[in-house]
Amino acid sequence: MSYKISDRSLVLSYPVINNTKHYKILKIRDLPDEDKPREKIINNGVGSLSSAELLAVVLGVGTKKEEVYSMANRLLREYGEKGIAYQKDPNLIEKDLNIPLTKACQIVACFELGRRFYQKKPGASITIRTAPQAFAHLKDMGNLNKEQFRGLYLNTHYQLIHDEVISLGTLDASLVSPREVFRPALEYSAAAIIIAHNHPSGVLKATQADVDITNKLIEAGNVLDIEILDHIIIAKNKFSSII
Repeated sequence: MSYKISDRSLVLSYPVINNTKHYKILKIRDLPDEDKPREKIINNGVGSLSSAELLAVVLGVGTKKEEVYSMANRLLREYGEKGIAYQKDPNLIEKDLNIPLTKACQIVACFELGRRFYQKKPGASITIRTAPQAFAHLKDMGNLNKEQFRGLYLNTHYQLIHDEVISLGTLDASLVSPREVFRPALEYSAAAIIIAHNHPSGVLKATQADVDITNKLIEAGNVLDIEILDHIIIAKNKFSSII
């Protein structure tokens, strides 16, 4: 089963003027009161809101260039729900998604509160021992419209201790820095890493750049004594393994 994040932007159609049909993105303030995110929480409960609506409440307002609802939808569409939830560095969110740093800080603080208040009980950690298990955790990447490079960091018991979006955009072996891949491993004392990226084209075949990146990281891992267990490619609801 694959996930699909729908674009919930509302569009109003305007009359044809000079043979051109005009459209206007409907902003939150233009919505009926019962459809506005804050009013929905008050009247219907927090469970009635979509992820984008909840994120719009957290962000409060957008920018001069982007309305808050459109921003919330774009953040989830480009970063993925799990990806944005695990990202702890607001500077990376600002850079990757081209949003103000204050907005990135709001997002990081929101998910950090969730982790602190509702962190899992001891023994309830996710265990990843096989490529299918890694795919099950990462399959939301298959519906992203941008290429995402991600790392799963495991302890000696194969338990997931950290999940991080390392970069966004087309992969290039000359641009992927082992430093960025292994920094979280050292920070969280990980024993092994599973790396993954998606192919928005839907083609699973590994490129030469994919192979070069894999070999480069395996060599760096040998030096640091941190094993690269696998590199999986995700496309829609399927995957392949390079290692």
